[in-house]
Amino acid sequence: MIIKGLVVAGALLLAGTPRYLWAVDEDFSFGYIQRQHDTAYVPQRGYTGLSLRDQHPPIDGAKVALQESRAMQRALKFTFSLVTKQLEETEDVVSAIEALASQGTRVLLLDLPIADVKQAATALADRDLLLFNIRHRANALRDRDCSPVLFHTIPSDAMLVDGLSQYLFKKRWTDVLILEGETEADKALSAAFQASARKFRINVVGTRAFVLSNDPRARDQTNIPLLTGDARYDIVFLADSFGEFGRYVPYRTYRARPVVGSEGLVASSWHWTWERHGAPQLNQRFYRIAKRHMTGTDWAAWAAVKSVIEAVVRTQSQDIVTVRRYLTSDAFTLDTYKGAPGSFRKWNRQLRQAVLLHTHNAVVASAPIEGFLHQANNLDTLGRDRPESACRID
Repeated sequence: MIIKGLVVAGALLLAGTPRYLWAVDEDFSFGYIQRQHDTAYVPQRGYTGLSLRDQHPPIDGAKVALQESRAMQRALKFTFSLVTKQLEETEDVVSAIEALASQGTRVLLLDLPIADVKQAATALADRDLLLFNIRHRANALRDRDCSPVLFHTIPSDAMLVDGLSQYLFKKRWTDVLILEGETEADKALSAAFQASARKFRINVVGTRAFVLSNDPRARDQTNIPLLTGDARYDIVFLADSFGEFGRYVPYRTYRARPVVGSEGLVASSWHWTWERHGAPQLNQRFYRIAKRHMTGTDWAAWAAVKSVIEAVVRTQSQDIVTVRRYLTSDAFTLDTYKGAPGSFRKWNRQLRQAVLLHTHNAVVASAPIEGFLHQANNLDTLGRDRPESACRID
């Protein structure tokens, strides 16, 4: 039934497409770039040997998007393909992208450490390229480190915590205690939530630092009841990228209060239990290919490929400048399978999208939460709006 629907869609597209533009076999290639021994994919093990929060390369999301376009490709006699490149540990990312571009691959999905992403986005800012950040949530990539060639299909930390803050405000859980880890990612997430709390009139009653340690001298920073005992709060916000400490926080706080952030109620771009707007079908297609559940980074890779395919077909052009211009135009929309259609913000190339608030096995809500409005697009209540952004590339 799904394949039949795609054939019909492809035929309808073809009916409105000038045949002389699509009468010959052509190829449009996507590049997927990784780096060998990337620490993001090294299993994270706690002191007992448990593997925590293992990450999977999201290339399967790109494969699903390409598979979904097969019927359209046959109808249009037009081929989309995927080229993979694994960088050596010392290989220069800019040179590698330039080499792929010289071979005709000018759309690149960057599954790379953030330093590589920044380097590529800066060095190649004036090139006819289209780079996709499918992995990093750092606000700086959409702000002071933004680039006209770098598009983001993964939501920023600011977007994710804004979704949580809207939900907390709606529930009138407005007094929050923050537990913050030691890593840079923990501190960045905590800072993003504090900025969001100010934006949505959430009261942060305190910020407590925790450490991963068995040292009895660090008892005040390792004991959860002590950390949470002398404050009045409705919610505990946890900033813990590793997860070894955070998994013990729910049900162990001094007061019986819910936990949000890195544990408990979590904000993500995607979750495998989302059951609306065609999501079960997308989850099933992904599982058939990957043999695992779809994650937020998988969804980001899928969205990147789907966006470009849509732009190429609608513009009837392989010219990257044309495709890039269309992606940031008012004409472009993407079915995100999350209800509200996605589009790219002109000022920082971030994909507007709903944020899913979920536990480990259920989606509790989708943000923007009802009642939070914006003068142009309600999705712009999530993340930094144009007046708040330091990025000006439009």
